[in-house]
Amino acid sequence: MVKGLLACGLTAGLLAGCGGGSGSADSTAGAAGHVGKAKAASASCNAVAWAYGQFYPLGTVVQYSNGGYYKLVNVGANGSDGTDPTISTWYWSPSSCSGGTTGPTDPSGFPISEDQFRQMFPSGGGFYTYAGLVAAARAYPEFAASGSDTTRKQEAAAFLANVNHETGGLVYVDEINTAVYASYCHPELPYGCPAGVDAYHGRGPIQLSHNYNYKAAGDALSIDLLNHPEWVSTNPEISWKTGVWFWMSSTGAVGTTPHNAMVSGQGFGTTIQVINGGLECNGANPAQVQSRVDAYRRFTGILGVPPGEQLGC
Repeated sequence: MVKGLLACGLTAGLLAGCGGGSGSADSTAGAAGHVGKAKAASASCNAVAWAYGQFYPLGTVVQYSNGGYYKLVNVGANGSDGTDPTISTWYWSPSSCSGGTTGPTDPSGFPISEDQFRQMFPSGGGFYTYAGLVAAARAYPEFAASGSDTTRKQEAAAFLANVNHETGGLVYVDEINTAVYASYCHPELPYGCPAGVDAYHGRGPIQLSHNYNYKAAGDALSIDLLNHPEWVSTNPEISWKTGVWFWMSSTGAVGTTPHNAMVSGQGFGTTIQVINGGLECNGANPAQVQSRVDAYRRFTGILGVPPGEQLGC
């Protein structure tokens, strides 16, 4: 779990399954501005024209009023739940006319395609959607977007390899050990624990924990996570954003962020030191280190780039 901006002790065994989110927190707000139907889809395309308030089944490809195509990749209680494809990225993913999802089209140019993401996580990621990851990357334009193409891919692989270890392959969302939940509330801080003393346990890809980290992440992302910590385990985009926030801002005991470690060529091993060095590095738990390294090697192999040097710690 994220112990603070200077340390993070994470183990997949400490987590509990979320059971799959029932819907994104960024539901249909703002959809009223798009009440008109999309122009008729081409007769040669199997997409349907998107209509405001309609409930579409899983796998539906729609053509939006801007001419773009979107595929329904997650559903709630009523299919698409009347969501807007350009707003509710947990439900919808940019798609081709034929129905196949495209690679990311965001300005950051995230270097992992959806197909590669699914190769890395054959189970499909569950709560941790590809669309949520790409959307989170937009919040930090330098994330997996600095240096050469090889460096960008190595950083993306390093991030996901650590997340893979922490979440058991994108399976777990919430911390299992409920007995320690109250220990993450520090009521002596001026802002206290407004969501309750048990509300700040480990959640998300980097297991954000402690009320001060929820506040710091929320302030950085302009999201009120101090009052709504549950959003980290109910909204895939917000959840991914907390992981990227940690990756880009935490320095651990080594004085550098995981992002800078990969961009500067310090190697994958330094990212482990930042995230959980005190409990794993220098012979403390070589099996855990090897688990991370194995995932990183596999992911760089999928991306077609070398893993680089100094993989362990």
